[in-house]
Amino acid sequence: MKKHGLFRIAIVLIAVLALASCGPKAESKSAASEIKIGWLGALSGDQAVWGTAERNGTLLMIEKINKAGGILGRQLKLVDYDDKGDQLEAVNVAKRLITEDKVAAIIGTNSSGRNIAIAPIAEKAKVPVIATYATNPRVTQPAEGELMQYTFRVCFTDPYQGSVMADFSKSELKATKAAVLYEISSDYSVGVAQYFRQRWKELGGELVADEAFKTGDVEFRAQLTKIKEAKPDVIIMPFLYKEVALATKQARGLGIQAVFIGGDGWPSSELLKMAADAVEGSFFVDHTDVNMPQVQDWRTEYKARFGKDFEVNAIMAHDAVLVLQAAIEKAGSADPEKIAAAMTLIDPVAGYTGNIKIDPKTHNPTGKAAAIMGIKDGKFGLHTVMQPMQ
Repeated sequence: MKKHGLFRIAIVLIAVLALASCGPKAESKSAASEIKIGWLGALSGDQAVWGTAERNGTLLMIEKINKAGGILGRQLKLVDYDDKGDQLEAVNVAKRLITEDKVAAIIGTNSSGRNIAIAPIAEKAKVPVIATYATNPRVTQPAEGELMQYTFRVCFTDPYQGSVMADFSKSELKATKAAVLYEISSDYSVGVAQYFRQRWKELGGELVADEAFKTGDVEFRAQLTKIKEAKPDVIIMPFLYKEVALATKQARGLGIQAVFIGGDGWPSSELLKMAADAVEGSFFVDHTDVNMPQVQDWRTEYKARFGKDFEVNAIMAHDAVLVLQAAIEKAGSADPEKIAAAMTLIDPVAGYTGNIKIDPKTHNPTGKAAAIMGIKDGKFGLHTVMQPMQ
């Protein structure tokens, strides 16, 4: 009886051990079949309104792809982190996504400075990054004749954006005198201001004032007083909505009547709440019009999924995921190096911001046009569409 009892106990232990060993193996097999997609952006801080929309847009697209069967018969898994709008944090997060999470590719960020910071990490690890809202040329080309082989973008660039501001001010607004107010410690703001000046000079416009402020400043009256004395027709403000709201309110308080012209750092419902009448009659450059008919089904899905309306960053995320999907399918593999190699070989992808194809010489999208948005009656509205980026 004792032997039979011991025998039964042994059988039970073997069965338990067998079941225990099966669990992790089954999970490992399932995990191995997933394609991990990394995302990083600001989910906290001043840029969280954009980062949250972008993260949500990425997640919604991945969920839709998974419901349709995934890519290459495999499901996608989003691994997302908050970089807090900070370059050092973005670097740490990028390293974690690559070394610990083993992602096949990274989508993000909504910042030129942070994308410039993480590009060398992606380059060394040979993992592709698709920037959504990083417009500075140095994101993909840090110097003349140099190309980051593993960094790509789906947005237009600052040279184009700055030129569009100048062209619109001259041709549409018939301006002859311009002033620039920019954020000197922002790669984005410095870049757009630089390219506006270049194009404005080419067009024969007069730059009557050129003033700068530092990140974190909330008082702009000293700079605006100098600008007022110069009597410009337009004031170029290539910085983000929080500072735009403060600067425009202070400008109107000083009696400045010039037209304000902004860039793609303006479009947020928060700007309208914070600036109110101060931005009425202003214009800004954007990547698309969120009110165009073809985006509304996506907008409805977004609202149903997340309980709130989206920002334009969600549209950029939508297009970035479509480009990544096309690259994985073109490569026939989820291997990061093969995905990167396929990025410039994909057929044009029909995104909400245009038919996107990646230029092998610059890693920028070809043929992207800019939407000039106006602010009227406290709302954003499409004013015109400019010629596509060359």
